[in-house]
Amino acid sequence: MFTARVRCWFQPRAAQGVLRGWLLALACLLAAAGTARADGLELGALTLARGEEGLLVDYQARVELPRAVEDALLKGVPLYFQARVEVFRERWYWRDDRVARATRNWRLTWQPLTRRYRINYGSLSQNYDTLADALGAIQRGTRWRVATPEALADGADYLQFVLRLDTSQLPRPLQIGFGGEADWDLAVERRLGVPEAGAAAASASSAGPEASAAASAAAR
Repeated sequence: MFTARVRCWFQPRAAQGVLRGWLLALACLLAAAGTARADGLELGALTLARGEEGLLVDYQARVELPRAVEDALLKGVPLYFQARVEVFRERWYWRDDRVARATRNWRLTWQPLTRRYRINYGSLSQNYDTLADALGAIQRGTRWRVATPEALADGADYLQFVLRLDTSQLPRPLQIGFGGEADWDLAVERRLGVPEAGAAAASASSAGPEASAAASAAAR
């Protein structure tokens, strides 16, 4: 009988080193991908001032479209965004009374012939060369009057600010198709206390709802 002794070159310790190297490389790639694209809506700053004109809001947000939403935009699906502010007066005996409400609505589309983005805001429209520039029109607001002095005459305690991708304005078949998908659930919300007339402006940062609650308590 012919027998041969074969020496295996594959060493367990060397294999562990190679595997460890591959895992480290994979972890670095995943970390880089996560930092390169952070999708969603973030509210960087929200400031509220009360004066002779009424209640004025300034806000600064960051809007980054998920890949699926951006792909739909490039395929001809219009995107609708809404900023909404509701001002409330607290009532211990019943639900809080809403004393004012203000909204801003934008429609974002891709123009394939000119290869530009268009923002429609009311009767106004503006074209942009890049998506980032177009989203810049949505993610900033300055001196937005959300309540008149008359609306505040009986008192106001806090406001709710919401900035969101409004899928309710999409055609019904698209609402059904996109319903339940996390990529299309883009919204950020903050609650902020309304300052007394003549008091310093109230503000909330991107620290989160806890910071907003603390600002609300301090403003009252």
